[in-house]
Amino acid sequence: MYGSGLKGRTRLSNIGPGSRPQSKGEQEKNLWSSLLNGVASGKKLPEKNLLVLGGNTELQREFLETLESDSSRRPQDRRRKKPPVANEFALGYTYQDVLDADHDDILARLSIYLLSESSPTFSALVKPLLTSKTIPETLVIILLDWAVPWSWARQLRDWIRFLRGIAVELDDDCKVAAEETMKEWQQRRRGAPYEGGSASTNDTSINIPLGPGEWDEPLGLPLCVACHGTEKIEALEKDHGWREEEFDFALQYLRTVLLK
Repeated sequence: MYGSGLKGRTRLSNIGPGSRPQSKGEQEKNLWSSLLNGVASGKKLPEKNLLVLGGNTELQREFLETLESDSSRRPQDRRRKKPPVANEFALGYTYQDVLDADHDDILARLSIYLLSESSPTFSALVKPLLTSKTIPETLVIILLDWAVPWSWARQLRDWIRFLRGIAVELDDDCKVAAEETMKEWQQRRRGAPYEGGSASTNDTSINIPLGPGEWDEPLGLPLCVACHGTEKIEALEKDHGWREEEFDFALQYLRTVLLK
């Protein structure tokens, strides 16, 4: 692969009209520059962003461990130290590499930002993360704990207010990017082919109409909720008398909020 590329680049360095002959040293320098530039560009990975909101530092670390277990890592990676998780103060950060099915090649780099407090004071830290380029590549996750499901409604309210406060302050380019992102997700929900999709000319997908209240208050960012700590469900049943009805009510509430 490199051979054909270098051959093409060598032709460009041939002597042309009005150009002086290159010395052997200059030609070798140009060859090495082209080679190194090619390798450097080949190592550039697609970047995706996760913005994890909520949970204390311990809950956030537990959640990150579920995203990448040791069994899914390459043998050579298991001997390396995991990327540090800096989430003790204000806006935290870490990253993870997304591997292919065989765990041989790195497909993308996942940058993970973590914030525990929904105070408007921290909006200035999150706003720079949302640009016209990063918005289509960003997913917001509100992290909830099964230990305290009765606090979910308040936490969702506070975090959605936090995100709305940031959204109204974005510049015009960011708002356009957010609107386009929401249109694409809405089309996916309705089953319609979207721009950049692979719909064929004989596509027979059904355009499903939106239900009452769906997408009537979009944030402009893909949003999901992660309810962490399912092992605590048993304690809710034993200590608080929760039954199937209570669990169904809590989960239906989450679905209703997310559909809006």
